[in-house]
Amino acid sequence: MMQQHNISFKNRLARFIWSFVWMLLYRPTPRNFHFWRRFLLRLFGANIASGAHPYPSAKIWAPWNLTMLEGSCISDAVDCYCVDKVTIGRNATVSQYSYLCTASHDFRAANIQNSPNMPLITAPITINDYAWVAADVFIGPGVAVGEGAVVGARSAVIKNVEPWAVIAGNPARRIGTREHCNS
Repeated sequence: MMQQHNISFKNRLARFIWSFVWMLLYRPTPRNFHFWRRFLLRLFGANIASGAHPYPSAKIWAPWNLTMLEGSCISDAVDCYCVDKVTIGRNATVSQYSYLCTASHDFRAANIQNSPNMPLITAPITINDYAWVAADVFIGPGVAVGEGAVVGARSAVIKNVEPWAVIAGNPARRIGTREHCNS
């Protein structure tokens, strides 16, 4: 469920500091230095398991809203706009160039005559265990990708995905089923 969200001064300051840390200490690291990037994310409040794989060019908006479980991966050039909580389950992968977007604006709340502002609204994203979000996928606010599901490349996902479903397209729709693995 979407909630109206105000971004505090403390949040803005923390993101400002994080942007420098990301640029100077996170982004330039070698690809296999996951341990270092996990350390930096944890310093900023992320809940990151020891076996998680955050890649150097992945952009994390607010690390304190990120959880990555054992074996999870946020690949190259993923944009994790985690204004709200983002959880990546065990052995789940978010492939390159994907966009995890936990926020939008409530266009219905805008009154052009009195207030043209559209309040920020947020909802968490969950990528459950063993799910695979393929390349260049958009995941919208409030979406849960079910356990073992596969989201095809370049899809736009704005509704929850059932466990072990294979979906693709814009908007994404079910195109098949994936066999259950032994969890």
